[in-house]
Amino acid sequence: MEMFRALKKAAAEKDIEALMSLYHEDFEFIRHQSGTTLKKPEYRELNSRMLSDASFTEVMHRCIYENKDILVEHSVMRFQDGSRESLISVKMIENGQVVRQETGASLMK
Repeated sequence: MEMFRALKKAAAEKDIEALMSLYHEDFEFIRHQSGTTLKKPEYRELNSRMLSDASFTEVMHRCIYENKDILVEHSVMRFQDGSRESLISVKMIENGQVVRQETGASLMK
């Protein structure tokens, strides 16, 4: 669970530099809920906003599976408007960095 721990630590410390160092320069973030794709600069901006927003909270975050090639996570996020989402994230890892991430989110009532 090396990658999971490193990602969780950087996020908990709100260290955007440490967090983004875990992502490959050719990183792609695919959001299945919206059908959009972000590259590393856009993903950095998204993470910077989330880390600096006190109203955004991660209610739960756990590792389902990890090896040197893949990390599968489940988390529950709470947003500024009080809504919550259950999120499944799959991160493909190459040479110790996340090169691709795909997510699926479901609104929780």
